[in-house]
Amino acid sequence: MKIDHIGIAVRALDEATKSYEETFGLKVSSVDQVEEQGVRLAMLDIGESRLELLEPTRDDSPIGKFLSKRGEGLHHIAIQVENLELLLTRLKAAGVRLIDEKPRNGAHNTKVAFIHPSSTHGVLMELVQHGE
Repeated sequence: MKIDHIGIAVRALDEATKSYEETFGLKVSSVDQVEEQGVRLAMLDIGESRLELLEPTRDDSPIGKFLSKRGEGLHHIAIQVENLELLLTRLKAAGVRLIDEKPRNGAHNTKVAFIHPSSTHGVLMELVQHGE
C-alpha cells in the first residue's frame, strides 16, 4: 500500500489549482468530474503521490456539505490498494466502520471505498484500486 493522494476540499477549483501551481510549481495532471458524488476534481502530481482538489458541483454533495460545515481544507487521505473487495471484507470482519461496504466508481477509472473517521482516529480514509 501507499498514499495515492490527499483530498482537499475547495470552493473554486480553478482558483485553487492556480494557487497551487503558482505557490508550489505543481502542475495539474488531470481534471475529472464524478456526477454520482457531485464533485469536480483536479489532480496535481507531487512526488510519488498527488493532491486532489475537490470542488462541489451541488450543495448537497459530500464535498458541498463538508465545505458548509468545516470550510476549505483537508478532506481525506487515500491509500492505494491491490484488491479492494478483499480488503473491505477483511476490515468489516475486524469491526472497522465502513462508509462503503462495496467498491464504487471513482475518478480516472478507479474503484473506491471510504472508511468512517470513527475507525481511523478522526481522519476520513479512502481506499483506491486503480483500473487495469
